Amino acid sequence: LIHFIKRKDTNELNSNLLKKMLGIGRVLHWGPLTAICIVKWISLVTLYCNLRWYPPSNSLGGLLFTLTFLVLSGMTLYHFLFAMYDGPGYLALGWKPDGATDEELMQLQFCDSCQGYKAPRAHHCRKCNRCIMKMDHHCPWINNCVGHFNHGHFVAFLASAVSGCFLSCISLSCSLYYGLNRNWYEWYGTGKEPKIIFTVWSLIATLLGLGLSIGVVIAVGLLLFFQVRAIMRNQTGIEDWIIEKAVYRHRHLDKKFVYPYDLGRWANLRQVLTWSCQPKGDGMVWPVVEGQDQFSLTREQLLQKADKRERSREYEVLRGYSGSCFPITQGLSVCLRPPCTDEPRIPLRTGERIVVTRWKRYWLYGDKIVPSKKERVRGWFPRQCAVEVYCDQEQENFNNFINPVREKDPNIISSTSTSTNRHKKSADPVHSVHSSRKSANTADHVHSVHSSRKSANHNVNNKSADHHHNNSSSQVDTHTVGPTSKSRK
Repeated sequence: LIHFIKRKDTNELNSNLLKKMLGIGRVLHWGPLTAICIVKWISLVTLYCNLRWYPPSNSLGGLLFTLTFLVLSGMTLYHFLFAMYDGPGYLALGWKPDGATDEELMQLQFCDSCQGYKAPRAHHCRKCNRCIMKMDHHCPWINNCVGHFNHGHFVAFLASAVSGCFLSCISLSCSLYYGLNRNWYEWYGTGKEPKIIFTVWSLIATLLGLGLSIGVVIAVGLLLFFQVRAIMRNQTGIEDWIIEKAVYRHRHLDKKFVYPYDLGRWANLRQVLTWSCQPKGDGMVWPVVEGQDQFSLTREQLLQKADKRERSREYEVLRGYSGSCFPITQGLSVCLRPPCTDEPRIPLRTGERIVVTRWKRYWLYGDKIVPSKKERVRGWFPRQCAVEVYCDQEQENFNNFINPVREKDPNIISSTSTSTNRHKKSADPVHSVHSSRKSANTADHVHSVHSSRKSANHNVNNKSADHHHNNSSSQVDTHTVGPTSKSRK
């Protein structure tokens, strides 16, 4: 824990958190316990089979193979413990940059849970309940977040696990092959083949170890690939999502979005992967490309959150929900199609209100409006439990504007009511697609009918009648556009 002790005087962790992290409480979790059991099981079974298949006492190759596997097994456990105990780097509670001006503070995000500002590239973790420096994701296997200070150890842990399990697959596969075909080799072999005898329990243990090794090589190998690719781009998993939304937000603008931290592949790798696995920098100030500054990505996040608040809609709960991940009482369609995420589900009671920010076909995501509590309650809930609430004041202003127009021209009632209903449906992104398609088909039909009528009127009526008809149509269109644009605003 040398690197961890060195950073005690940087005010990153308070004394209570330090005692908690140095204790064994972080290991007593299903994730670390499962990972340690898998590593030890594969190591013991591989050594047991390797001593019979490729004994290190008989050849230099067997000695090198066994030593290589032991080194990789030890490095896997070493980097695993360092990634767990070293920690990602936590911002102090109530953190505020030293000597920052009001203009600089306005470009930083504020964390309501930690009651402090977020450093650039920092994010709040719901599981750790702290703001994490350069947060990539929360890993349940190490029961900690992967962030700035333990990212190198985490990648080394993945690489060691994949390499060691690859050697384990070779050893266990060859041992099973010679053990299951032992009788054949006794009759037809050369006598130089390894003689491996399996009991029932040793055979079960070897099969289980081989299955775990293959699973680690495939699953952890894919995770290692994505981690190395993210490091070469200097992007975390959270920043990938931010960049995707930023590119979409700038698609119609002349100035395209530029990611400020991509310094090139090798420069990005050297920031994280070092011989000591300790990254460069303090996790708060970052080197950026030319034309960008420290707050470029933070400003983009603030703009995206502003857009998110503008898109949000308020819903009222009409049917209670227990908070279950698979609510069978809500119907099979809701139960069998849950959102594929580890985000929480929130229990609801009739009459409560939620500000919804994400929509799916059967589920909604939002923040529960709880004025009496300071902590934020947000998560997923079934779509059929709530209904959207429209602003009464906006509807009243709309009626005050449209009623005088309806008295003058009763024909405008249908057009304004149609536009109002279309606006209400467009608040829900799922219904907006069907509404837009229906509106497009209706518009094409009306255009064709209007064109045929116009051509008929042109052949029958004179120019003065056409002129009078156009003036009256323009007046109706003027009144129609007014309330529609106001309701959309």
